[in-house]
Amino acid sequence: MTDPRWLVLIGSGLGGVGVWLSLPRGRAGGRALGGVLGFTGLGVLAASLPGMADGLSQAVFWILAGVTILAAAAAMTFRNPVYCAIWFGLSLAGTAGLFFFQGAQFLAVATVVVYAGAILVTFLFILMLAQPSGRARYDRVSWEGLLSAASGAVLVGVLATTVTSVLASPDARRDAQRITQRDREQIILAEDHVKQIGVRLFSRYLVAVELAGVLLFAALVGAAVIVGRARGPLAGPASISIHRTAEEPRAAETHEPGARHG
Repeated sequence: MTDPRWLVLIGSGLGGVGVWLSLPRGRAGGRALGGVLGFTGLGVLAASLPGMADGLSQAVFWILAGVTILAAAAAMTFRNPVYCAIWFGLSLAGTAGLFFFQGAQFLAVATVVVYAGAILVTFLFILMLAQPSGRARYDRVSWEGLLSAASGAVLVGVLATTVTSVLASPDARRDAQRITQRDREQIILAEDHVKQIGVRLFSRYLVAVELAGVLLFAALVGAAVIVGRARGPLAGPASISIHRTAEEPRAAETHEPGARHG
């Protein structure tokens, strides 16, 4: 049982069960137990990963990883879809922070722009247009909870087991020792690490980038117009005159001398 792969499998299983118990199931029982199992599984997974030489780097990594995992779990377990979107955005921010920590600036910015700037905004548009009350049964009860929790646990277990096996192999350690600080500064931490991507994106593909911006702006304007129509006409001169024109025949019929009341 000292093999890190067993710890990964145990931690993934406990985390999957904890998430399944914490999902909206129509009753409050089991969510506390799910939280305990989830934190226990997270601790077991943390114990199976190798440590870092620098204490500050390890602290930053664990803080970002903890924020990402807890925010993702909250996004899955909250009943209110608006809160789910907010926690999902926080999870994306933690993921982007991990990318920045590893020196992948482009992936970090792309995560924020694509997911938090496009998918999350689209999700909020859907919530704003649909205006869900959250009282329906399919909003309160998660029917596919067992399947999703099991699938997530399997994916996390396979990924963590693969990473642990690769890091524990002698070849990986030998290759890591060959990478010097000079190599990191020249390749990963260089100032023009993402410069070439930006130059190509805003030179050769400038028209495509501008068209994408116009489409997103048009979607924003269209969503605002639809929401305005759903809430009713604006109180302008035209709408007031139409309202008065529609009310005049009713008033004439009500005050007609031959009309009978009661």
